[in-house]
Amino acid sequence: MRMLLLPFTSRFIVLTLCTIATLVLFVAGLANGGLPAVLWVAVAIFGGLTCIGINDLVQRRHSVLRNYPITAHFRFLLETIRPEMRQYFFESEKDGRPFSRDTRAVVYQRAKMALDKRPFGTQKDVYVDGYEWMHHSITPKPPTESDLRIVIGGTECAKPYSASVFNISAMSFGALSANAIRALNAGARQGNFAHDTGEGGVSSYHRENGGDIIWEIGSGYFGCRTRDGQFDPEAFARVASDDQIKMVELKISQGAKPGHGGVLPAAKVSEEISLIRGVAMGEDCISPAYHRAFSTPVGLMQFIGEMRRLSGGKPAGFKLCIGHRWEFLAICKAMLQTGIYPDFIVVDGKEGGTGAAPIEFADHIGMPMRDGVNFVHNALVGIGARHRIRIGASGKIATAFDMARAMALGADWCNSARGFMFSLGCIQSLSCHTDRCPTGVATQDPVRGRALVVEDKRVRVANYHSAMVRALSELIAAAGLEHPSEIRPIHFSQRISGNDVVSFAQLYPQLEPGELLSVTEDKRFGRAWGLAQAETFAPKV
Repeated sequence: MRMLLLPFTSRFIVLTLCTIATLVLFVAGLANGGLPAVLWVAVAIFGGLTCIGINDLVQRRHSVLRNYPITAHFRFLLETIRPEMRQYFFESEKDGRPFSRDTRAVVYQRAKMALDKRPFGTQKDVYVDGYEWMHHSITPKPPTESDLRIVIGGTECAKPYSASVFNISAMSFGALSANAIRALNAGARQGNFAHDTGEGGVSSYHRENGGDIIWEIGSGYFGCRTRDGQFDPEAFARVASDDQIKMVELKISQGAKPGHGGVLPAAKVSEEISLIRGVAMGEDCISPAYHRAFSTPVGLMQFIGEMRRLSGGKPAGFKLCIGHRWEFLAICKAMLQTGIYPDFIVVDGKEGGTGAAPIEFADHIGMPMRDGVNFVHNALVGIGARHRIRIGASGKIATAFDMARAMALGADWCNSARGFMFSLGCIQSLSCHTDRCPTGVATQDPVRGRALVVEDKRVRVANYHSAMVRALSELIAAAGLEHPSEIRPIHFSQRISGNDVVSFAQLYPQLEPGELLSVTEDKRFGRAWGLAQAETFAPKV
């Protein structure tokens, strides 16, 4: 009896009604010698739904469809549009991850040179734990009208580079569309700042508009590799000699997935990508999790020195997300032992972006940017080398406050990837890994990429950079300072409980110059310094 009533339960009633409607209409049509056209449309609709329902019952992949034929498809539909529904109808101005609606809006407004001010006061709860603020001065300075720049290049560097304090972070062609790369580089040229290529190599799209380039070399050595994936010094020297390339950067690890590596499947290795990266078509394009050109801290420093020599004396440095503390301190010991120092170090935070990463890596691997920047800054101070090495910060930087805060903790300049993606029109659809980017930014689909108009977006890229530098200038002027290099931890505070506020100077204690060369009592460094060895990344036993 129960089985007979089953078709009339709530789970199956839609399929039952569609089946009955189809049969009734079809029989009526036969009995009357035909039906009006509109009723034949109804037969087709109900018949189609009936076929879908029957297929739902017999398919084996989705149990919810077997139990709720036809109606369960609405669940999948709602699940598909859930991110858009949440973003457009339910997010508050401060909600949204990774970037809030308010942060995205200010980037869009600055890129379009639209009004970026806010009415009626802050929407943040200034008494909640973790709230941070920057101190202002009773005697503020007038904001500087000059571009804020720093010189990168130590004593071994023959061609130092005058860099903006705000630049485009590493994003490869392949991850981004051709038009996105064109617009970013054209904007960099218009605004006189730098564009990091990412590890995917220097493409023709990076070159055609003439913007300053930071060439990033990853573990795959794309653009400077032998057929079997080894580093090719001659190929590197040939590419690095281009005057458009201002600095060369070795990528040790990426914030969003440090220690993971990556694979571009053979199906996605087009003839164009094959030529740019120096990989064969028909084979997976692999970025190993480790480097083959060196295996020790000393070897890393020697490789950095070789990059500087082969590039004709351009600034050479490396990028990493901090993991084991003793490994970075081993690099510091290698600097002291070899006398070879990088011109710069870019510290990527685990909150940095990527086209795709396993959730375990994105959520739980790597040191956050602020902690990493301050650790690297203190380590270089501790060995007496901070004055000769510049530090860049990369990881969820989209506003001038983000920049000022990173600089207070030790950064000399900041890079942004997703901020500049927003300036191109990215709407944070979170579809970078699907090749179905709705704005043509993160895709290799030529039809989707065509939607991004280079001449329009390059202006927005330059506008965003200009507005960010101007906003930073206003912040440091309000603090009574003249240049971002003067920002210190004492200029920032954080609420740690309802009634307790501490300075960044307390949260991030500073080492004394040369402190690691004697005996330090700082627990963040003492144990790790003892474990570090210049000859190996392994800890001393």
